[in-house]
Order: sequence, then structure tokens, then C-alpha cells
Amino acid sequence: MTDRFDRIAAFALHLSPSDIPDSTLHAAALMTLDTLGVVAASTPMEAGVFARDAADLLYASNDPGHAARMMFDGRNVSLAGAAYAAATQTDNLDAHDGFNPVKGHIGVAVIPALSALAQHLPDLSGPEALAAITVGYEIAGRAGLALHASVSDYHTSGAWNGLGVAAVAARLRGHSPDQLRQGLGIAEYHGPRSQMMREIANPTMLHDGSGWGAMVGISAAILAERGFTGAPAITVEAESAARHWGDLGHVWQMEQQYIKPYPICRWAHAAIDAVGHIMQTHDLTHDQITRVQISSFHEAACLFPDMPETTSQAQYSLRFAVASQMVHGTIGVAQISGPGLSDPVVAAILPKIEVVETATHNARFPTHRTADAEVETRDGRVLHSGDTHARGGVEVPMSEAEITGKFMGFAAPCLGEPRAAAIRDRVLSLTQAESRISDLLPLLCEPL
Repeated sequence: MTDRFDRIAAFALHLSPSDIPDSTLHAAALMTLDTLGVVAASTPMEAGVFARDAADLLYASNDPGHAARMMFDGRNVSLAGAAYAAATQTDNLDAHDGFNPVKGHIGVAVIPALSALAQHLPDLSGPEALAAITVGYEIAGRAGLALHASVSDYHTSGAWNGLGVAAVAARLRGHSPDQLRQGLGIAEYHGPRSQMMREIANPTMLHDGSGWGAMVGISAAILAERGFTGAPAITVEAESAARHWGDLGHVWQMEQQYIKPYPICRWAHAAIDAVGHIMQTHDLTHDQITRVQISSFHEAACLFPDMPETTSQAQYSLRFAVASQMVHGTIGVAQISGPGLSDPVVAAILPKIEVVETATHNARFPTHRTADAEVETRDGRVLHSGDTHARGGVEVPMSEAEITGKFMGFAAPCLGEPRAAAIRDRVLSLTQAESRISDLLPLLCEPL
């Protein structure tokens, strides 16, 4: 093992909560809360039902030490099955956090894995749980940066967020540095290098591959625990990857994540906010608008252009998302499912919206997700938004009140107000030394 890997192993396996800035631990609690809201809201959706039933059929365990209850379901499956099910359903409600530089998502895999693994650690303190989550984000984020820098294809998040999951599992299960090394190698080798733009062009329940990332990460850790070998992970150990690991423990990527205000692909958010800003500034309603032109980056312009027939298509939309915002003033689960998919008022607006890519917005991607909008009104005015950053990231952060409000808006309709509020309060208290993860887990494991 190299000195660099020794430093990574010491960070992953032995990082103390006291070594993590308070602001980072607080961010970890907010990311956990936000993810749990999306897990809860996605539980009744078709993809979630399919994933949990598949885990029950295919990914169970006859060893209680390697089993866990599925989130908001209660059935016992394997550790890997429980993480897979929750990550898959969360991935299919596109409202979870993300990290701009890797064009993908970490919490969607790390939080379900933590929920499964922590069921065997009743004495795990809140700060220790947040430290494990932080390790997952920091390892996954840097592995993602290294993979994107070293290959030509645009792969889904599952290709690299499984390494974060493997690191969390190694930490919580007391692995040695060599077991961590083997687990990271196994997770990288078997991570789903699935084609993201293929899914953008033809949206389905495949989404961002994070269900398989979660399953691969836990499976890799258990294989390494039992002696299976798989090192090295080139995203960790290759010399070309060294620049992505040099700031580990100094720059906290946890604090650079974004939180989504809408359950829509992040690429559409700047366009949604740009049009929304014009409408709010000029007190417009949708029936006063005759034309909308949106300028953004190439990937945003590639999003699904037509009236969606499925929730998957709706979430990888841009024109539909903007039209829904124009009509309803918001985009939530109701707008991307059920009757929302056939809203005639929204459908009538779609032909008025044009999307083009520009060099300025392309040059900023992926570090920044920007757009600008031009709106023409019935009375002949042409109104401009100016360059707009998507809300919820470091450029335009959401307040803690907005984040907790989003959680309640997603979780309470499925869980009920009292249970959702109890989860909120216990997650936010995880930063306190006396808190225990066992105070939270029963609220996460009981069925709806």
C-alpha cells in the first residue's frame, strides 16, 4: 500500500467526529434529512414497490447478522438488498442531493447503506453516524472526480458512489486497511458503468444507477471481509488520481452538495428558476405569456422535450418542468405523477417553450448549472431573467428552514405529520454527543 492509500484508510476508518468541522457535521445532518424525505415520498411509487419486492424475492439473507429491515417497509432482507431497495426507489424520485463536479449523487446510496448497516450498531452515536456519512460522501466524491477525469464515457453515479458505500461499510464493520483496500477495488470493478445520456434520451426506471451502486458497495465490503480480493481501485491508487485526494480532510465536499427544491433533473432547475423569477418580478400568470426561450448548456437542452407519459420521463424533462412551474407555481410529486402527467393546461404551454444551448452556459458546466430565459407577453413586452443559477447549491443556498420545510412536504403526506416531525427532530439532533442512531432507526424501518 502507498502512503497515499494509508492516509485515505486512516481517514475512512478512524476519522473522529471531533476532527470534522461543526459546519460539516451539520451539513451531513441536513443531507441525511433531505434524503430521508425523498426515501419516504418514493415509498408508494411504482419503482419503489418493484425494488422492495425484488429485494424480498432475490436479495434476502438467512443470517441475521447480515440482514436488515427495508426502510418504510419493515421486511427483512440482506444488508445489500435493503440498501439496493431504498437507493433504487430514492433514485426514482429525482429530488435527492447532488454534487456538481461529478454530475451525480452520493446521498442516494450512502444514506440507505448507513440505515441498513446501523441496524446492527445500536450504540452508534449520532456524531459517529454523521462521521460515517461524511466519510461516504468524501470518498465517493473524489472517486467520482477521478473516474470522470480518466474515462471518456459519461457514466451514472452508481459507477463511483459504491466506493463511498464500501468505505462506510468498512468503517462500521471494523475492517482493516487491507480489507478496505480490497473492498474499494471490488466496488470500483463491479460498479455499474451505465450510460447516463442513454437514460436521458429514453427515461425509464434505470435512472442514475445508484441502486446498484449501493448494492455493489455493501457486497464488496462483505466480500472483502471474507477474504475476496479486488485491489487496487484505480480511482484511488492510480498516480493520475492523486490530485483528487490531496485535499482529503482539508476541503469538505459535504459542504459543497446541492439540495433540490424540485423532484426534477438538476439540469432543468436553472431554467425553472429563471422563468419563475421573471413571473414573480413582473407578477405574471401563465396565460399572459405567449413565448418562452430558454438558453442553457448542452445536457439541459437534451432533456426529454415532449409531454411525458411516465414519472421517469417527467423527471428528465425541461420544457414540461418549466410549464408545470408556470401553471402551478411549484413542482412536487403531484406534478410528476398521476393526473399531473396529463394536465391539459401544462400540455398547451409546451409548444410555447423553446430550449437552446449556448457556449457561455456550456463553458460553466458541470461546475455550475446556469440558464437564462426570455419571456414574451401578450401585451408585447420581452422580459429577460439574466443568467440564473439553480437554487439549492453554494451559489444560491436554501436556508435550513427551507430544507426542513421540503422534508416535511415530502415525508408528511406518506408518514403522517407526527412521524415525519419525529424523524426531523431526531436527525437534526444527531450532532449532539448523547444522541444515538437507535433512537431514529425504528421510525425508518416501520412500514407506512
